[in-house]
Amino acid sequence: MQKLKDEATTPRQADEGVFCAVYREFSPAVLSYLRAREVEDPEGTTQEVFLALYPQLGGVRGGTNGIKNLVFSIAHARYVDEYRRRLKAPHITDYDAEADPRCAASAEDQLLAAESTENVKALLGTLQPDQQEVIALRVVADLSLETTAEIMGKTPGAIKQLQRRALCRLRKLRPSLRRGAS
Repeated sequence: MQKLKDEATTPRQADEGVFCAVYREFSPAVLSYLRAREVEDPEGTTQEVFLALYPQLGGVRGGTNGIKNLVFSIAHARYVDEYRRRLKAPHITDYDAEADPRCAASAEDQLLAAESTENVKALLGTLQPDQQEVIALRVVADLSLETTAEIMGKTPGAIKQLQRRALCRLRKLRPSLRRGAS
């Protein structure tokens, strides 16, 4: 502390020795202050305080008390900044899927709940083999249009057409599969 008192009495260009002495002297108190104010990241904010102090250190007047006042002025300003940021930030809560009333079963789950496995197999059996394959790859395997086309050796346009025809056929055979029906 003696070095700090001796070197901090006259304004001049800050050097590493003075800065290190100031840091050693005041960082524990700044950290305690920020913890007491419940700053989200007190260690990181302490570092920000001293980063802001460094360029101003050479122009400080008033010796140790002047430096102390500046350090805690910066610390308080950082605390106020965080407080204001928290006020503006939206309240964040964890997502609870079971408490979400918007949750609904997928189309596949609804179909499987409405139909037994045997009925689904029977419906798919009414389709042409290419249509069955498209439905299996696009719906069951959840493959992209391009991947399905590559696997079947057809163009993406042909796959779209096969899928459309298969879905239309299934809608005709099973009225509950129509859009908007429940």
